[in-house]
Amino acid sequence: MANLWEDLETGPNPPEEIYAVVECLKGERNKYEYDKDIPGVVLDRVLHSNVHYPSDYGFIPQSYYDDEDPFDVLVLVEDQTFPGCVIEARPVALMKMDDDGEQDDKVIAVPSEDPRYDNVQDVEDLTEQQKDEISEFFETYKNLEAGKQTETLGWEDKQSAQDAIEHAMDLYEENFA
Repeated sequence: MANLWEDLETGPNPPEEIYAVVECLKGERNKYEYDKDIPGVVLDRVLHSNVHYPSDYGFIPQSYYDDEDPFDVLVLVEDQTFPGCVIEARPVALMKMDDDGEQDDKVIAVPSEDPRYDNVQDVEDLTEQQKDEISEFFETYKNLEAGKQTETLGWEDKQSAQDAIEHAMDLYEENFA
């Protein structure tokens, strides 16, 4: 069985086009995580707060970020996919975030093969409502977990997302190649 973090390439043309491995589903409270030792998707926990993921959420293969995890990606989708689904996606923004004192930024991407998102090319193409819902989720989803605090730190453009992906690819290469 392939290891989706180690065996799958970062994307067909990273950092402009990446693969996103879905862990958590739009509209759900289950926090799934890919366990590279199994390899497979396991239920990590159910979110303690009464919130749900605003879109499909997962990681970018062959990436490693400053929080010492694969780089997080939120893919805007109309309908949820499934845990372990691989989506070819275009990064359009970077949401800066602090999670318990660690930098835990999120790439915001859109599916390459969904014409509904053809017009979404950069952060200014996201609506204020989309950005507010995403920020609100990540600000509050750990509120009821003892001792956990998160803070969103603003939005950056597509180029910043691509630069962060290159950084995560470099960290992966340094640590795991």
